Amino acid sequence: MAWIGLNPFRRDTPNTHKPWGYVFEWTDDHITKEVAEPLKFSCDTLADECIEALDRISPPNGSALPRNRERVVEPDLKTDGGNHPPARDLYLLLRDNVDKDTSLKQLWDQVNTVPDWVDWEQIQRGQDTFYRYGAAAITGLAFQSLLGGMGAARVTETLARTGGFSPKVARGRLFETTQHILQCTKDLKSMQPGGDGWISTIRVRFLHAAVRRRILKLAKDRPEYYDVKAFGIPINDLDAIGTISVFSGTLIWMSFPRQGIYMRKQETEDYVALWRYIAWVIGCPTDHFASAAKAKAIMESLFENEVQPNEMGALLANNIIKSIENEPPTYESADMLCASARWLNGNQLSDALKLPNPGLYYWVCT
Repeated sequence: MAWIGLNPFRRDTPNTHKPWGYVFEWTDDHITKEVAEPLKFSCDTLADECIEALDRISPPNGSALPRNRERVVEPDLKTDGGNHPPARDLYLLLRDNVDKDTSLKQLWDQVNTVPDWVDWEQIQRGQDTFYRYGAAAITGLAFQSLLGGMGAARVTETLARTGGFSPKVARGRLFETTQHILQCTKDLKSMQPGGDGWISTIRVRFLHAAVRRRILKLAKDRPEYYDVKAFGIPINDLDAIGTISVFSGTLIWMSFPRQGIYMRKQETEDYVALWRYIAWVIGCPTDHFASAAKAKAIMESLFENEVQPNEMGALLANNIIKSIENEPPTYESADMLCASARWLNGNQLSDALKLPNPGLYYWVCT
C-alpha cells in the first residue's frame, strides 16, 4: 500500500489535492493544465535540426533509429528479417563534423557550456546520494517511475509507436534506461563534458529527435497514426520535463518515503541539481528544477494533470511485468512483482493500470 500523505491528524484546506492517493498542497509554483498546454507543442528543435544536418553529412542506413547503446538498431514498422546494417553513432558524427553546419556548432557549444548555476561539488553530492540509497532508487525507478509512468496516457501513445515496451524488447529497454542512469551517476568525470554519462545523454537526445521525426512523418502521411492535436508533438517539452521529474522528484517525494526513506534537505537539493544539469544536456527546459521546491511542485502538477491511465498504458504496464518475471537477477514471480508495483503506486493507480492483485502472502513479503 502507498501510505504517504495518510496523516490522521492533518486537516484538508481549499488547496489540498489528492491525485491517486498522493496528498499535497497546491502552491504558486504548481502549474495547471492550461499553463502546461503550450509545452505539448514545443520541443528540442535544435536536436531536430542537427538530425537533418547529420543526414546530409552521413545518410542514414534505411529507417534505423539510433539507440543509447552503440551499434544497436531499431527497425521501422516493416522488417527485413533482421538483416539491418550497423546503426550510425550520431554523437561521433556530431563531434567530428561540428564546423560543417551552424546547427551542429550551436548544439555542440550548448552542451559544452556549463551553466553558471552548476556547482560540480553539488553534482557529485547528488551522484553520491543516488548510490547512498541505491537499492531503493532502482526499485523506485523500475516500479514507479517507469511502470507507474505508464499511467500518463499521452506518453504511452508515443511509447506504443516505438515498440519499445512490447514484452519481447521491454527488458532490454529497461536495462538501457538503467545503464544511462548509472553512467550519469557513476562519478563526476562521467557527467562532465566528454564523460560517459554526458555522451550517453547526448545520444539519448538524438534518439528522442529521431523518434519525434519518424512519428511526425508517419502522422503526416497517415493522420490516423498519431493525433498531434490531441497528444502534442511526440517527446515534447512537457514530456521531457516529466521524464526528468519522474527520475528525480518522484524518487525523492514518492518512492523513497513509501520505502521508509526521507532524504535530508541538502540531499534533496543536490539530487535535484544533478538532474537539472542532465536536463540541460538532454535539451529539456531547466527552470522547473531550479530548486527542490520547484521540482516538487512540477512533479505534483504533472502527477495530477498527466496521469490518466488508458488501455494502452495498462497494456504497457503489464508488459513490463511480463518482461522481467522469473528473470535474473531476482527471478521474482509475476505476483511478487505486482505486489511491489502496488506497494509503490497504490491500489487506486494500480487498479487503473489493471495490474493483478496478488494474495496476502505477497503483500506480507513486500
